[in-house]
Amino acid sequence: MDESKPLFVQIAEMVEDQIVDGTLREEDKAPSTNEIAAFARINPATAAKGVNMLVDKGILYKRRGIGMFVAPGAREQVLGERKAAFSDTYVAPLIAEARKLGLTADDVTQLITERAARTS
Repeated sequence: MDESKPLFVQIAEMVEDQIVDGTLREEDKAPSTNEIAAFARINPATAAKGVNMLVDKGILYKRRGIGMFVAPGAREQVLGERKAAFSDTYVAPLIAEARKLGLTADDVTQLITERAARTS
């Protein structure tokens, strides 16, 4: 667990990760709050807060008496949110620094391509 983020946010991200990687697909039953709490060794109320965050975002939906399920379009929604966050967190500062250094878009693309080739 990452101590810089609230546990309920980490729980929501864990479920989102399962949606993104295909472990949980549209209309699949999501883990219950008790299952999540037991797995993560946290209070069920904390797990419920993370799950309810996903319900509020439309990632999961409740079927009364049955449980939580992955909403149609959830994967695309999560990917869109994460791409936007990636852009804000990494791409915008990268562009700002590149401008300070006088680098063009092509220069930055080349640097990224070269770095990716070395780490692959």
